[in-house]
Amino acid sequence: MFISSGEMIADRRFDYGRDLELRGDLAGAADLFTQAIELVPDFASAWFALGDVRERQGDKTGAIDAFRRAKAANGVDFLGADLRLLRLTGGNLAAMSRHYVTTLYDQYAPKFEQSLVGELSYRGPALLFDAVTRTCETTGRPMTFDRAIDLGCGTGLAARAFANCTREFIGIDLSAEMIKRAHATGLYETLETADAVEGLRHHPDASADLVLAADMMIYIHDLAPLFCEAARVLRPSGLFAFTAETHDSDGVALGASLRFAQSETHLRCLLRDAGLSIEHIDNASIRTERKAPVPSLVIVASKS
Repeated sequence: MFISSGEMIADRRFDYGRDLELRGDLAGAADLFTQAIELVPDFASAWFALGDVRERQGDKTGAIDAFRRAKAANGVDFLGADLRLLRLTGGNLAAMSRHYVTTLYDQYAPKFEQSLVGELSYRGPALLFDAVTRTCETTGRPMTFDRAIDLGCGTGLAARAFANCTREFIGIDLSAEMIKRAHATGLYETLETADAVEGLRHHPDASADLVLAADMMIYIHDLAPLFCEAARVLRPSGLFAFTAETHDSDGVALGASLRFAQSETHLRCLLRDAGLSIEHIDNASIRTERKAPVPSLVIVASKS
């Protein structure tokens, strides 16, 4: 992500540095990022890029310093410096900066579908639709939903997948730019710019038949509040269908891609504690990354 320094020459040095970095000239890139910082000492994007290059050069101490300065330069962590520091220094996992996730998707919105579907073979909504269909067939539920809530709705990919079996869609997303694109689909009755838990709290008890969360839990460390809110807004026998990145160890892990992965055992415990029962669970890959499948889980749970 890039946020301008407000100084044209510093921004140009940054751009030249990124070009050298992409060509593999890490030393040259570090020099240009340093020059940009000398011109604008609180240039957060340049500090962050310098931290990235130093980490790739094996300069852990220098990388930690640069990421700390990137965070301090702007006052809010819109670049995700905390995540890089956590990976470099260890310590307890913590929530991702809301500013980081919002900035990421506001900038990503114009090319979101092209990148995610076209380049990363994303198929989260299709997997969720298949899982919900199989759940309904197995349990004898009708594959029709009066009201569905789409958490992290993005540009509306999940709503498109479920459009023919859902009467009313509510979309919730942190990114205002994503919300604009979801609105353009015409599939949503209402759209809200909010995080998932905050958005669900605006809805009454037992007011939805289906809650969807396609590839949005990767940005949430502690899923317990989300699962409890999903259970609260679901009507009896309502379904909560979601995807999550997973791993073979215990609990929650921060991956190299700076996203949270949840173990199956951990998710099962959270769902049980929220009063939700698993109806369907599958190991799958919702997308590729660096041409490799991303280990994922597709889960459908019900409210008893």
